[in-house]
Amino acid sequence: MAGLGFACLLMALLVCVYGIGASLYGVRSGRAEFTASGRRSVYALAGVLTVAFAVLEVAFLRNDFVFNTVADTSSRSTPTFYRAAAVWSSQEGSLLLWAWLLSLWSSLALFLTRRRMRDIASYATAILLGFGGFFIALMVFYANPFATTHPAPAEGAGLDPLLRFPTMMIHPPMLYSGYTLATIPLAFGMGALLSRRVDADWLKAVRRFAFAAWLFLGVGILLGARWSYSELGWGGYWGWDAVENASLMPWLTGTAFLHSLMLQEKRGMLKVWNVSLVLATGTLAIMGTFLVRSGVLNSIHAFGGATLGVPFVTLIGVLIVSRRDMLRSEHRLDSLLSRESIFLANNVVLVGLCFVIFWGTYFPLISAAVTGQESSVGPPWFDRYTVPLALLLVLLSGLGPVIAWRRATLANARRNLLMPVAGALLTLVVLLLAGVPGRPYALAMFSCAGFVLTSLGQEFVRGTRARRAMAGEPAPQALLALVRRNRRRYGGYVVHLGMAVLFIGVAASSSFKHASELSLAPGQSARVGGYEMKYERPTATVTPQFDREHTGSTMALGAEVNVSKDGHHVATLRPSQGYYASGESSAGTVGSLIAGQAVSHISMSGGVTRDLWSAIQPDIGAPVLQRIVSTGNKTLPSEDALVALLYLAREYLKHPPPAQFHFIVSPLVMWIWIGGLIVLGGGLIAIWPAPSTVRRRVLARSRAARGLARA
Repeated sequence: MAGLGFACLLMALLVCVYGIGASLYGVRSGRAEFTASGRRSVYALAGVLTVAFAVLEVAFLRNDFVFNTVADTSSRSTPTFYRAAAVWSSQEGSLLLWAWLLSLWSSLALFLTRRRMRDIASYATAILLGFGGFFIALMVFYANPFATTHPAPAEGAGLDPLLRFPTMMIHPPMLYSGYTLATIPLAFGMGALLSRRVDADWLKAVRRFAFAAWLFLGVGILLGARWSYSELGWGGYWGWDAVENASLMPWLTGTAFLHSLMLQEKRGMLKVWNVSLVLATGTLAIMGTFLVRSGVLNSIHAFGGATLGVPFVTLIGVLIVSRRDMLRSEHRLDSLLSRESIFLANNVVLVGLCFVIFWGTYFPLISAAVTGQESSVGPPWFDRYTVPLALLLVLLSGLGPVIAWRRATLANARRNLLMPVAGALLTLVVLLLAGVPGRPYALAMFSCAGFVLTSLGQEFVRGTRARRAMAGEPAPQALLALVRRNRRRYGGYVVHLGMAVLFIGVAASSSFKHASELSLAPGQSARVGGYEMKYERPTATVTPQFDREHTGSTMALGAEVNVSKDGHHVATLRPSQGYYASGESSAGTVGSLIAGQAVSHISMSGGVTRDLWSAIQPDIGAPVLQRIVSTGNKTLPSEDALVALLYLAREYLKHPPPAQFHFIVSPLVMWIWIGGLIVLGGGLIAIWPAPSTVRRRVLARSRAARGLARA
C-alpha cells in the first residue's frame, strides 16, 4: 500500500512537469491540442492524488502502523471518527490534502473555462500545476506521507487530545479549501497579465471561485475560533496567534476584492487594484499554508528564501507594472459622496487591517533582519490598531447601501442617513440609560452596529414596499422575491448584517468579560461577575480499556460547581481534566497510563445573554495520590495497572486536594456564532445562481447543440 501511494506521488510529479510544458508550448505556439493536453493533465493529477489520499486514509482507518505518519498521529485507542481526520493532523498528511484539494478545484475551474479564454487558461494551467508540483516535490523529497518503518510498532503515539473535537474533523479541510480556491483567481490573474488580456472576462470567470474561497476561509476561521473557545481551556476564541492570522489575512484581501470587483463591473474602475488584490490574496493563501503547517515563523523565512518566494512575488510586481497602461481605469471617481468612494474607503480599511496583522505576525522576522534580535508583539499591540479600523469598517458597511452610485446629493444622503443615525444614537442612549459601563470602544461598536442594522433594515423595507407596489404580493412573498431576483445585492446585505451581529458579540465579550483564576476546596465558593461559584464535590472517572475507543482518556478528575445568583440556582458546571496514556515506559506501568498530555474538558452554560465558562486543574501531584502511583509502578504488572487508577480516583473523591479553577462570565458570546451563521447564510444566497440564470445557460447550450446537429 505504501509503495502504491509513493508511486502515485512520483506519477503526480511527472504529470505536473508534463502539463506545465504542454500548456506553455501550446499557448506560445498556438497548438490547441497541447493546451488541451495540459488541461487534461490537471484532471489526471486529480485522479492520481485521489488514489494517493485514499491509500493514506485507509492506512489510518486500518491502524497500519507501518506508515510512519499513522504511527506518529494515531493509535488503536483513537476513536474511529478522529482516526479518519488524523490524516491532516500531520505535516505530511496535510501537504497531501492541500495538493489533492488544489487538483480538484483546479480541475473544476479549467473544466468550466474549457471553451473560453484559452490563452489565459493555458497560463493558469501551468501556474496551478506549478503550485501542485511544488507541494508534491516537498512530499517526495522532504515530507513523505508514505514513509514506512519495519517492523511496525505495535501501537501508535495517538492523536493529540486537543484535536479530538468535532469541528476539527472539518476545520482543516475548510481552511485548505479556502487556501486552494484562492490560488485559482491568482493563476487566472497572472494568466491575464501574461497573455495581455486584462478585460473583465477573466474576472467573471473567477468571481465565484474568489467568493467560494472567501466563504470557505470564513467558515474555517469560525470553526477554529469555536474550537479554541470550547476546547483549549483558556476561555478565548481569538488570541492573535500566527496560525490564526495566516487565515485572516487572505480573507481580508479577498473581502476587499469582492467589494472592488463591483466597481470594475459597473464603472470599469480599479483594474490595477483588483489585479493586485487577487494576486495578494493568492500569495497570502500560499504563505498561510506554510505558516499553518510549520507552526514557527522561521519556516516562513525559509519559504521566502526558496525558489518559489521572492522571485514569484517579484514576477507579480513586474507583470502589474508592465501592464499598467492596459489596466487604466475607464472612469474616474465622480464625487467623494458616492457609493464608489465608500467602497474605496472600505478597501483601504480592509487592506490596512491586513497590513497591521501582517506586520505584527511577521515582526519576529522583521526585527531579526533589522536588529539581529528576534522579538514579537502580543494581543494588546494588535488590539491597539485593529479595533479602531474595525469600528470604521462596520460603519462603512452601513454607509454603502444608502449612498447612491456616481454622485449623491446632500439632500438625498441626508434623507437616507436619517434613520441609521437615529438608530445609532438610540442604541447609545439605551445603553447609557441601562447603566452599561463606560467602555468607549465597546459603546462605539454597539452604536455603529445599530447604524448598520437600521441602514440594512431600511433597505429591505424599501425594497419590499416597492415590490409589493409593483406585484401586489404579501410582504413575506415580496421580500422572498426581492432577494431571489437580486441575490448578490441582498445576499451581501445579509453578510453585512451578520458581521454587525458578530462584532456586537466580540465587543461585548471582550469588554465586559469577568474572569477569575483561584484555588478552591470542596465547600468553598467565589464570586465572579455577580454569580456565586461554589465547589460542591469532586468527580472522578476511570475508563476501562474496552471503552476507551469512545472517550480516549484513561482517567478524568473534575468537580461539580453550583452557580447561583441572588440566592437562585442558575446552572451546574462539571469541568474536568482528562489524562491520557503515554508510550513512555520510564513513567512506570501506572504512571504511563496518565503521563500523556492532560487536556481540560471545559464545562459551559451558554445563553443568548451570557456564557458561564469553567475549567479545572486538579492537583494530581498531591503526596497521597503520588504514593498510589509510585506503589502501583512497583507492584502491579501492566495488565493490572488500571487497578491503581481506581484507587487513585477513590482517594481523590474521599480526600480531594484544593483545585485550581478558571471561571469566566462572558456576555453575548453566542452572538459571535449567530453572526457567523448569518454571514454564512448571506454568502450562500449571494453565490447561489438565480433560477433564471441557470435556465438561460441550459437554453443556450441546447440551442448550440441543435445548431451543431444541423451542421
